[in-house]
Amino acid sequence: MIPFVPVIHATHKGNAAMQPAGEHSRHQLAGMRGLSVVWVGQLVSLLGTGMTRFAITIWVWQITGEATSLALVGFFSYAPVVAMSPIAGALVDRWNRKAVMAISDLGAGLSTVIVLVLFTTGRLEIWHLYVTGAIAGAFEAFQFPALSAAISGMLRPSQYTRANGMMSLAEYASSIAAPIFAGILLAAIGIAGILVIDIVTFLVAVSLLALVFIPQPDKSSEGAEAAGTLWSESIYGFRYIWRRPSLFWLQSTFLFVNLTGTLAVTLISPMILARSGNNELALATVQSALGVGGVAGGLLLAAWGGPQRRIHGVLLGFIGVGLLGQCLLGMGREIVVWAIAAFFLAFFLPFINGSNRAIWQAKVAPDVQGRVFAASRLLAQITAPVAMLLAGPLADHVFEPGMQPGGALADVFGWLAGTGPGAGMGLLTVLMGLMVVLTGFAGYSFQLIRDVEKLLPDHQAAPQAEQAG
Repeated sequence: MIPFVPVIHATHKGNAAMQPAGEHSRHQLAGMRGLSVVWVGQLVSLLGTGMTRFAITIWVWQITGEATSLALVGFFSYAPVVAMSPIAGALVDRWNRKAVMAISDLGAGLSTVIVLVLFTTGRLEIWHLYVTGAIAGAFEAFQFPALSAAISGMLRPSQYTRANGMMSLAEYASSIAAPIFAGILLAAIGIAGILVIDIVTFLVAVSLLALVFIPQPDKSSEGAEAAGTLWSESIYGFRYIWRRPSLFWLQSTFLFVNLTGTLAVTLISPMILARSGNNELALATVQSALGVGGVAGGLLLAAWGGPQRRIHGVLLGFIGVGLLGQCLLGMGREIVVWAIAAFFLAFFLPFINGSNRAIWQAKVAPDVQGRVFAASRLLAQITAPVAMLLAGPLADHVFEPGMQPGGALADVFGWLAGTGPGAGMGLLTVLMGLMVVLTGFAGYSFQLIRDVEKLLPDHQAAPQAEQAG
């Protein structure tokens, strides 16, 4: 649901240190130890990014007071991630994955540098955030397939779900601290200081990545079949998924959930601000509760390793997110209720995403994972930018006016989400949550989705992954 073009000359089996695929320097960390170092870098980088996003959210809302403006910032940041995914996936499989991850981080950091310069010179405008968000999104398109494929090469299949839980833990741990730190530091160092911290965290992540060995995959029969021009390799992932109906229909559930779920998630910040009278503490509390829930879910997944049948983590997670997360969040009218709902909304996400990624990592040959993962991401998330575009206008022009006292929707749904500022966004959140719940139940009724792990064979683990610690 609802998370990133270098010119590097690398063959399918080469790497930055010019080492054979199964060897690494004694000064580099491999296996789970290496992944733990990458995890620390991701945690630090996500903390800086989260602080910047919080500060920018407050700035945009104070300038415009419109949900549409916040939704557009999200759209322009996210749309390039989806649009660039097929090409990014093909290049990830061609190039050295470690170098791709590093340059992806540095490219995203460049957008923060641009925002810092514009802000400190007094020239920052809303449209600048659309442009810089698009720059960051274009680089971010390379991060997901590179990192997901790196996990497959570094670890044994039995460790995939746990590793994905660790990555979710980094994401949500930063979500706890980022709003708190940003709220404190805004008064002390302002937005400019927070942007500087964000830039430093990018550099820390890249420095830690340099300490880790990430092997390049051996060539498989699928990789040989996929080789060709950049265009043919870019569309190979779609052909791969289409020929495997279970994977196609599994991603179709994410396509629908990312439409309905993103409509709701995009409106969390403006809904809380509207219903709380622009209370920044209320927003920070809800965002921190999201972080706590994600950390709790990530910790449990990392320690437990997830259900033996990973599809349960996906489908039961949908039901939990929709019912205990989105529906409760939309119906809530006090900070305590919002915080509880935010906790459960985030708690189930590591199980959904971690279980789904583990299924794909186990079923797809490592040397085509960049292409296939990128294609799967586009199929699953192409509706998210659409939802971001729809969320603001639906809230500002349909649901918010309709849920004011005496409005067209208030008489019918007032008992569910209340009336007044933010009630329309609350109602929309509830309705979208119900759609997510229904998607979970629908997945269990469809055998191609329910039995995906039985219907598709696992790929053979790479030798270096079997030996990794």
